[in-house]
Amino acid sequence: MDAHTETSGGKPSRPPLPPRPVLPDMAAAHARGPAAAVEAHWQSVRLAWLWRQAVHEIRRPGRAYPPVVALLDAAAAQPRLRRLYPFTSHFALLFSSSTSYPWAVQGGSIEPMDNGRFTVRRRDPSAVIGEVGTAEEAVALVLALLPAGHEPVITASADERG
Repeated sequence: MDAHTETSGGKPSRPPLPPRPVLPDMAAAHARGPAAAVEAHWQSVRLAWLWRQAVHEIRRPGRAYPPVVALLDAAAAQPRLRRLYPFTSHFALLFSSSTSYPWAVQGGSIEPMDNGRFTVRRRDPSAVIGEVGTAEEAVALVLALLPAGHEPVITASADERG
């Protein structure tokens, strides 16, 4: 069925939305330790954004969608980022050295834009570092913001660590 199939009332109908993805069991991943929680969350975030993108393409065919999945793929390909806990906020991708809130954000954030470009921001102090044309360029800028030998992923929140 295509996006413009007519119903019995003569109005165009849309194809059905794709089923929601089956996400990894985050509680079980956290129980296995921080590395498992990080890996499961990378998978979960990617699956959720793939689904959102597919829904967007059905609901708003022909309209651009920020390239979040491409950004996640580029970031996941980098070992230093892959060991951090990824999370998104208002389309921006951030990386935490903590697997629970409050996040201990490392480096900066990357915001994919509707035009296919990316804005990279430093976290502290907050400032725009640049706007680049590819996810790989954005990831390279965030990698440069990471401190040398940044702390490993931890499971306790900053409050619990004291």
